[in-house]
Amino acid sequence: MAEGVLTLTNDNWNQEVVSSTVPVLVDFWAPWCGPCRALGPTIEKLAAKYHGKVKVAKLNTDVTPDIAVQFKISGIPAVLVFNNGAEINRLVGVQPQTAYERVLDGLVS
Repeated sequence: MAEGVLTLTNDNWNQEVVSSTVPVLVDFWAPWCGPCRALGPTIEKLAAKYHGKVKVAKLNTDVTPDIAVQFKISGIPAVLVFNNGAEINRLVGVQPQTAYERVLDGLVS
């Protein structure tokens, strides 16, 4: 995983997302998903741009299906933004970097 991008699992979900004191952007993905791989560089750029202000993380839906089911992820890539442990935004499919930045800028400005 790229520097600054957390890998989420069942074991660290509560600590890294639910209890986070900063907003968290979570990319729900799988290695076999072409669009997910295409989104990867954008996620890495967001991690660098918002370092220290927003946690940027990836959750492999093949490895951690329970959390994907909990959030009713029916298609990937799906990027969910959490604030104070609650989902506040959802972007499905590959979006331009500016779409994610609009959401995050509203949280950290």
